[in-house]
Amino acid sequence: MSEAALRTVTTSPALLTSLDPLLREWLPRQRWFAGKGRPVTGFSLVSATELLPVEGRLGLYHLLVRAHQPMTSGDCYQLLIGVREALPPHLAPALIGHVEEGPLAGRTVYEALHDPRPAEVLLEALRARARIGALRFERDPDQEIRTGLVPRVMTAEQSNSSIVYGDTFILKLLRRIVPGVNPDLELPLALAREGCPRVPAPTAWLQADLDDAAGEPYVLGVLQPFVQGATDGWELALRELAKGEDFTAEARSLGRATAEVHTALARALPSVTLGHAQLRLLADGMIERLGAAVQAVPSLHPYAPGLRSAFTALADLAAEGRTWTAQRVHGDLHLGQCLRSPAGRWSLIDFEGEPSKPLAERRMPQPPARDVAGMLRSFDYAALSADPPAPGWAQACRAAYCSGYAEVAGADPRTDPVLLRAYETDKAIYEVVYEARHRPEWLPVPMAAIERYATTDQI
Repeated sequence: MSEAALRTVTTSPALLTSLDPLLREWLPRQRWFAGKGRPVTGFSLVSATELLPVEGRLGLYHLLVRAHQPMTSGDCYQLLIGVREALPPHLAPALIGHVEEGPLAGRTVYEALHDPRPAEVLLEALRARARIGALRFERDPDQEIRTGLVPRVMTAEQSNSSIVYGDTFILKLLRRIVPGVNPDLELPLALAREGCPRVPAPTAWLQADLDDAAGEPYVLGVLQPFVQGATDGWELALRELAKGEDFTAEARSLGRATAEVHTALARALPSVTLGHAQLRLLADGMIERLGAAVQAVPSLHPYAPGLRSAFTALADLAAEGRTWTAQRVHGDLHLGQCLRSPAGRWSLIDFEGEPSKPLAERRMPQPPARDVAGMLRSFDYAALSADPPAPGWAQACRAAYCSGYAEVAGADPRTDPVLLRAYETDKAIYEVVYEARHRPEWLPVPMAAIERYATTDQI
């Protein structure tokens, strides 16, 4: 890669000023924008790197931009902005807008990930372990990145963006950026050191070293092997549901895969014991989230006392001296975070955790029941979204998953019902708030679980 192809420029504020009116319209429409429902009042530039010179036929900027909104300190987003005189028809869906003033006046700007050349630039930089201003492109020296891999952007809805390179690699670019060690890189690297085959080992990664990060890097993206022909668990479950097919064998295999990952993480990273004080804080946090959810979604109000009992039962056990072991876990495990290869082998992906939560919280040790509860909720989601709903299918899958987990871990999660109920109830409350804000037509799915959790101590 030539020096001319990758260079950092000192960007004047005029660049962001010229993009401001276009970004105000475009950014809130993106699936990964976290501040929906609140107006964008302005932007500030965190970092700007010119990856392809804008004087040419195609320019490319890498931007880290902070979007300011009322009642927030402003989230930082990673943008890859392509610059052309005019867009060819195949890039029309990627249009951001036409710049009317400033250094890019008269040019058209667009989401560059949809364009093969900018996507190639990123892979070339990772292969070369390039240093471009604040950007650091790193890779595992033992893994080869071949040239000539044709890129294509993945169009599925997600909280980040991904590019597949020739069915060999997938580059996940984080959109909402925070400083610090990101578990989406940290945990797969730790699992690779342990030789755990259930998680694709990182091949390369992209970071930014910025003055405002207090010495902490920003993790911007991770390149991993692409599991060719794989189906994600959510798609597979819905397909089997539609055909009326049994899914318990897959659920059992997925339980074993989850336990293998948990076992490897426990070996790779420190575990802690949660005593009365820590468990009291855990239960209080769940109760606090319930209160906030009731305020946000009033239809939860009649169920609040019953839901709260799941959390007070956990606190009561803690007060009696019960302890639990906490370790690093996936943090946002569900069927969509699992891939089944054509050979039938399950892998776990996307270790970022819940992006809406602070990074420090996402990196805290948690009881493995947190992940188990997320998967159990996912089986419930799939069954209740089917037409007609299939609650019996969900119950069979839940039992098979826990049995598979026990085959590897040596303990069945169902033997700890108070902890599992608390985590599953907490997850269902989170789902209610999410669906009410983003997909109200899906709200009946978690509400059906809420009604069940509020009236019984059985999950």
